[in-house]
Amino acid sequence: MYNTNNNMQTQTSNTLHNAIMEVGSKDRPPMLAPGNYIQWKSRIKRYIDTKPNHELIHYCLENPPYKLDWQDVAVPVSEGSPITTTERIRETYKNVSQDKRDQLNAEAEVVQIILTGIDNDIYSTVDACPNACEIWKAIERLKQGESINVQDLETNLYWEIGKFTSQDGESMESYYSRFYKMMNELIRNQCKVTNHQVNVQFLLQLQPEWQRFVTLVKQSQELKTVSYHKLYDILKQHQHEMNEIRAEKITRVANPLALVAQQQPDYHPQTHPTHYT
Repeated sequence: MYNTNNNMQTQTSNTLHNAIMEVGSKDRPPMLAPGNYIQWKSRIKRYIDTKPNHELIHYCLENPPYKLDWQDVAVPVSEGSPITTTERIRETYKNVSQDKRDQLNAEAEVVQIILTGIDNDIYSTVDACPNACEIWKAIERLKQGESINVQDLETNLYWEIGKFTSQDGESMESYYSRFYKMMNELIRNQCKVTNHQVNVQFLLQLQPEWQRFVTLVKQSQELKTVSYHKLYDILKQHQHEMNEIRAEKITRVANPLALVAQQQPDYHPQTHPTHYT
């Protein structure tokens, strides 16, 4: 009973987590869920990409905002006079150039995007930050404690690809799907693996029954340039034939005596009359 309740709680938690992460759309940025800072950061940037001024917004994430200051400007000494004098004027939103207004608008927008994507607990921690850039950095520092450091993460990911292998009886579709997820994780975390290494690993870890088809692929494709998606497209065409090979193998293992009987000729002993002297 305990295991059943525990499983139900886990499923509910996973469902809630997925719902939180899927909230993000063109109308609302994604919410930051516990333990998923990396995914949230990526989705926030993708959300920003949907904005017309996305370049300015991305700039504000990484740089301090424009600071309104005093400026020296030339003004006529009297109305209509060609003679000018220099005055120091305090910059305001209304008297700065349009380029500076656009940057100020982007700063305000990115602050709103970030704050909409975090809960009250995180907000109370970063609320004192003066601008979007500082808020962005503060959230990253805050969430680093929830994750293993980058070096350990890379080591674990490289270890995962090194020990990745197919499962007995697994379909090509299932094998490709698991491999694809692993590669996506490597790419998302900027782990460097050559195309040749990826393809060799993809082919090498297939079950032995695929060996004949793997050999054909090696002979017909340049592994340094072709993608593993292409290799999958080629190999999956032989899935039906692979199923027949596996079925035959299962039959042999399940009934070896019947197979031996089929391969051996029938033996009919001759009878000879007995002679008594």
